[in-house]
Amino acid sequence: MIEGGIKAFAGRRVLLLQGPIGPFFRRFATDLQAAGCEVHKINFNAGDWLFYPGGTPYRGRMEDWPAWFEARLRELQIELVFLFGDCRPIHSSAHAVAGRLGIEVSVFEEGYLRPDFVTLERDGVNANSPLTRQPEDYLAAPDRLITIRPMPSAFWLMVWWGFHYYLFGGLGRWRYPHYQHHRPLVLSECFPWLLSPLRKQWFKWRQRGMQDNLSGPWSKSYFFVPLQVHNDAQVHTHADVGGIEGFIDAMIASFARHAPADTRLVLKHHPMDRGYRNYTRLIRDLAREHDCADRVIYLHDQHTPTLIRNCRGVIVINSTVGLTSIGMKCPTKAVGEAVWDMPGMTYQGPLDRFWTEADSAIPDRTLYLKFRDELITRTQLNGNFYKKLAPELSATGLIWNSEATILPQPTADAAEDTADEAGITGSSSDFRQAVLRAQGRT
Repeated sequence: MIEGGIKAFAGRRVLLLQGPIGPFFRRFATDLQAAGCEVHKINFNAGDWLFYPGGTPYRGRMEDWPAWFEARLRELQIELVFLFGDCRPIHSSAHAVAGRLGIEVSVFEEGYLRPDFVTLERDGVNANSPLTRQPEDYLAAPDRLITIRPMPSAFWLMVWWGFHYYLFGGLGRWRYPHYQHHRPLVLSECFPWLLSPLRKQWFKWRQRGMQDNLSGPWSKSYFFVPLQVHNDAQVHTHADVGGIEGFIDAMIASFARHAPADTRLVLKHHPMDRGYRNYTRLIRDLAREHDCADRVIYLHDQHTPTLIRNCRGVIVINSTVGLTSIGMKCPTKAVGEAVWDMPGMTYQGPLDRFWTEADSAIPDRTLYLKFRDELITRTQLNGNFYKKLAPELSATGLIWNSEATILPQPTADAAEDTADEAGITGSSSDFRQAVLRAQGRT
């Protein structure tokens, strides 16, 4: 939540760089203008243009971008820059230029607490976040009363916007000949978005009954490893694991050498990577190489909270699933950098010992609740980039502060049960005034 809401930016000269796929930044500009801001936008490809036709195109070479950007900042007398994803090459260099000029940079990112939030932080997100990593700072923070409106699924809208972004980006590549996207911006990039729902149905049929085993006879006998998107900047910038393939290799090798013989390793594919990667052969070959083929399971579309609830421990690179796992009181190990990776919340020892010491690393519930409340208060906006949560409040449908909506108070038992399952919302001391979305959704 942002103190003062979007009106905190009133009267400022704002520049938007790349936003999430879809019309979010155009809607955001409408809200900024309504708050009295002067808004400018830069487009880098035809996909950007599709969703923000009035932006200024940059068609120069990437090596010339920092100097061009600096001149633009000075010309427009920009006071505040917004961007989505601080690790994209064009944004990293822009951030450095703005910082040198003393211009504030605010970074959007997918929510730390999904699906009900998006992230907005000054200077950086995830491992670049300015949030403290000291547990005592959160324990000393004041109690918060957090009010949440649950976010309906926006998956198919995201697929729809993504398909059109890459379609237009590929068709219009000749208009931006020097642009280098963080993933291939060609017409063939549309096909993974079409392949994804087909693979979803295929694996749903092929792996039918698997979740019943994992939540039944195999409960508490496996470790859960949710994979991240193959080109996730958080993997390549804030973790030294050799990409997703290297991470999978390290997980299986360590598991085979050090995990108890009666345990299994369950790896789950990231749903947004479904159309791009399939690690079936890699995982099969590595499991055979390490003589644990009968103990390694590769999943695609099982319910993540159910897997967390029934596993012995969770290992992530730096995925926000780790934060969900902590909220569900599950022992959690991060092998990359993450803003929530701190003593009292995650296992701090080496991976090789986590397999046998996970039971001693139950997250501190008080610390988690205090951390979560500060995280929401300082960095989270209730809503979604792809679907409007509260269209009656703003063009983006975001809820900028807890005073924006006061929801009916659910029964105490219902709120407590759902909050414990979700591990994502509520208040650390007062009654949890929230409508939560754990049951039946991933």
